[in-house]
Amino acid sequence: MHKRAAVILAAGQGTRMRSSTPKVLHAVGGRAMLDRAIDAAQALGCDPIVVVVGAHSPEVGEHVEKRLGKGSTALQDPPLGTGHAVRSAEAALKDFDGDVVISFADVPLLDDTAMSALFTVREEGADVAVLGFHAHDPGAYGRLVMGIGDDLAAIVEAKEATSEQLHINLCNSGVMALPARLLFELLAEVTNDNAKGEYYLTDIVALARARRLHCRVAIAAEEDVMGVNSQVELAMAESIFQHRRRGDLLEAGVSMVAPETVFFAYDSDIAGGVLIEPNVVFGPGVTVEAGAKIRAFSHLEGCTVREGAEIGPYARLRPKADIGPRAKVGNFVEVKNVTMGAGAKANHLAYLGDGEVGAKANVGAGTIFCNYDGFGKARTIVGEGAFIGSNSSLVAPVTIGAGAYVGSGSVVTKDVAPDALALERSDQVEKPGWAKKFRAAKQARKDKA
Repeated sequence: MHKRAAVILAAGQGTRMRSSTPKVLHAVGGRAMLDRAIDAAQALGCDPIVVVVGAHSPEVGEHVEKRLGKGSTALQDPPLGTGHAVRSAEAALKDFDGDVVISFADVPLLDDTAMSALFTVREEGADVAVLGFHAHDPGAYGRLVMGIGDDLAAIVEAKEATSEQLHINLCNSGVMALPARLLFELLAEVTNDNAKGEYYLTDIVALARARRLHCRVAIAAEEDVMGVNSQVELAMAESIFQHRRRGDLLEAGVSMVAPETVFFAYDSDIAGGVLIEPNVVFGPGVTVEAGAKIRAFSHLEGCTVREGAEIGPYARLRPKADIGPRAKVGNFVEVKNVTMGAGAKANHLAYLGDGEVGAKANVGAGTIFCNYDGFGKARTIVGEGAFIGSNSSLVAPVTIGAGAYVGSGSVVTKDVAPDALALERSDQVEKPGWAKKFRAAKQARKDKA
């Protein structure tokens, strides 16, 4: 297998997005489209990966270099077409000897599986491999005109196509693979003798044909090569992603009462045997083990739910929440950066932030882990089998020993010993007949007024 590199084009203006966020940093499945393109290139074994960026969006370059390091970007300034964009990466690949795949940062559903067909075609002897697709409505797509056998004769833009060529539904995705040396040799011959005065990447097919080189087509699904240029198309891509992800998880044995109401992230790791009720949202970084139940209207991100645990309804698990086997996080409970042991429970209306809850401990309704003092976070430790009464505030840093009880309504600021009872409330005072006298006095005043 030849060495592989990738050039990812991310220099588009993205004005149709109507957003201050650069187009390629918008997310599908909780993952920026640019990162999805990089993920696909890495999965193909591409090294190096060069992302072509524009001067108008410096944050795109910063995003790439934070992930891939210095030297991973190439600047296209000014923008003069796709051929010019790829040529901007030439210096970064001057010492590379292998195949280059050219892809786009605004094609979020294109993965390594679809693109690997290009390298299969290359290994079968093609000099230039172009990724095509059969379009339901070819419209303005460039047409792939086939020659004898599986040979690609030409790429024809729709506005330049004959009436016969317009009936072709095999269209150009813009994604292609060829040797680095050949790529930049052909790009050096591309001219801007066209209506827009731009240098088109697709012109290299005609130049390759003129050299009697073999150009072939690999086929992808139309959805795989869908580009995103507007918020409408972004929503369409998200819908396709979610539909596919739901289908994959259902096939893997995940039960969903109403699949169309459940939303996953690109890395949602849900085991077979999990039950997911309606209207659940999974942000990035969630793992759910077998036998767990995620009940309706819950939101999870950056967390782990262990075997047999139950979450919700109306629960929120935030990053670094780790819910132990058969533990329960109930309605209107929020958990952040807390590990809950096996069989622990927080059944209603609580906030657990930064700490630990031991196995089989019970956290009562209205309990708050007071973890923030306005400057920093501190931890609350609740020991195994401890019982925290309702409406308690545990002011961190504090430790409740194993088997200890905290009386309802307490504000606990000091550690509690194992098996002790902690109470922090004033003595109850009762005044006989006070309420009757109070009501009579108030009613008399109201009647007089």
